Amino acid sequence: MLHEKLSSIYDNVLRRNPGEIEFHQAVREVLDSIGPVLGKHPEYAESKIIERICEPERQIIFRVPWTDDKGEVHINRGFRVEFNSALGPYKGGLRFHPSVYLGIVKFLGFEQIFKNSLTGLPIGGGKGGSDFDPKGRSDGEVMRFCQSFMTELYRHIGEYTDVPAGDTGVGGREIGYLFGQYKRITNRYESGVITGKGLAYGGAQVRTEATGYGCAFFVQEMLKARGTSFDGKRVVVSGSGNVAIYTIEKVEQLGGVVVACSDSSGYVLDEKGIDLALLKQIKQVERARLDVYAQRRPHATFVPGRTVWEVPGQVAMPSATQNEITGQDAATMVANGLIAVGEGANMPTTPEGIKVFQEAGIAYGPGKAANAGGVATSALEMQQNASRDSWTFEFSEQRLQEIMRDIHDRCLATADEYGLPGNYVAGANIDGFRRVADAMLALGLI
Repeated sequence: MLHEKLSSIYDNVLRRNPGEIEFHQAVREVLDSIGPVLGKHPEYAESKIIERICEPERQIIFRVPWTDDKGEVHINRGFRVEFNSALGPYKGGLRFHPSVYLGIVKFLGFEQIFKNSLTGLPIGGGKGGSDFDPKGRSDGEVMRFCQSFMTELYRHIGEYTDVPAGDTGVGGREIGYLFGQYKRITNRYESGVITGKGLAYGGAQVRTEATGYGCAFFVQEMLKARGTSFDGKRVVVSGSGNVAIYTIEKVEQLGGVVVACSDSSGYVLDEKGIDLALLKQIKQVERARLDVYAQRRPHATFVPGRTVWEVPGQVAMPSATQNEITGQDAATMVANGLIAVGEGANMPTTPEGIKVFQEAGIAYGPGKAANAGGVATSALEMQQNASRDSWTFEFSEQRLQEIMRDIHDRCLATADEYGLPGNYVAGANIDGFRRVADAMLALGLI
C-alpha cells in the first residue's frame, strides 16, 4: 500500500505517461520503498522532490535513416532520455533492440538514477537506444546505422553533459562505430564522451566484464552476510550475452557451478558445469544459438522454448531482460531450493516474483544494486580518460569489488535503519533516493 502522499504522485505518473507499463512498474517499486523516508525528511515532500525525479529533465526522439547492403533505405527511431543530472552528467547505456520504445527507455533511465547514485560516484541518470535490431546485420550495415544514429545524438552528449555506453545490442563493435562518428563530426578526440570503448582507443580494463563480475561480487556479499559462500553452490544464469557470460566466469572463479544458461530460443543444461570457453566461442565469435552448444558437448541438453527457471538451483542470476521471472517462476525456484537471487539484468523480476522471494526469505539483490558494477566501471573509465591514465586489470577489478561491497553494505545498513532488516530492495531504493534528493535540495529548483 502506497504512502498517502505518494499515491497521488503515482496516479499522476500514470496519467502523464499512458501505456508506458515498464516505466510505471519502475516508479511504483521505488515509491513502495520510500514512504518511511518522508516521515524523517518532510522537506522532500515540501520541495516536490519526488514529482521532479519522476519527470525526465529532457526527452529526445529522432529519426535514424540508413541503408542496408542492397541499398534499401530503412528508418528507425532513436531515443535519449536525460533523466536526472543532480549528481553529475547523465550516464547510461544505449540499447538497440526491436522492443525499444519510449517507455522502455524511461524505465531504464529512471532505474539508472538510483543505480548511479548507489555507486557513490558523480554521475546522473540517463538512457537511450533505438528499435534497430543488429542481429543478422553485416558489419557494414551496423556501421551505417551507428553513424546515422550518432549524427543526431552527438549534439546532445559530451563528457560534462551526457555520457552514453553500451547495453543490449550495443557492444564493442557498435561503441567503436559510434565514437568514430562522433570524432569525425566534432573534430575532437574526447575519450570521455562515451564509455565501453576498446582498449586500443581509451577503454578501461574490466569494463567488458564489469556488470557480470559486479553482480557475482554482490551475491558473494549477500551469501557472506548469511554465513555461506558460492563454494559448491548450484547456479542458474539466464541469458548468454555479455552480462551472462561474465557472470558465469566470475561465479565459477568464486567456486560456484553454473549448470544452465539461456537465449531467446531456449536453454542449455550442463550438469558438469557450463564450458565457458565453448560458450564464448559460440556466442561471441560465431554469434550462433545455444543449441550449437549441446551439439558440441554431448552430455549437455538443449531445451527449446522453455524457461531456464525450471532448472533447480540454489542461486539464480537473471541476466537477460525485464520481467523474465514471473510469480509462478519464483514459486518454482523457491520450491527447488533457491537461497539467493542477484539481478544482472534491469528489473528482470515481476512484482509478483519479488513478493514470492521476499516472503520466502530469499536473499534478493535488485538490479539497481546488484548490476551497478557496469556503470561504476564506466565512471572509472571516465576518470582514467580525464586524467589520461590507464589502470591494470587487477587494480580495476579490485576497485570494482570495493564498490560492490560498499553498495551491498549500505543497502543492508539502510534497510536496518528503517526497520526492514535484510530487505535489499528497500535499502537500495532509499539509499539511492536520499543522495539524489539531497543534491536536488542543495541545487535549488532545477
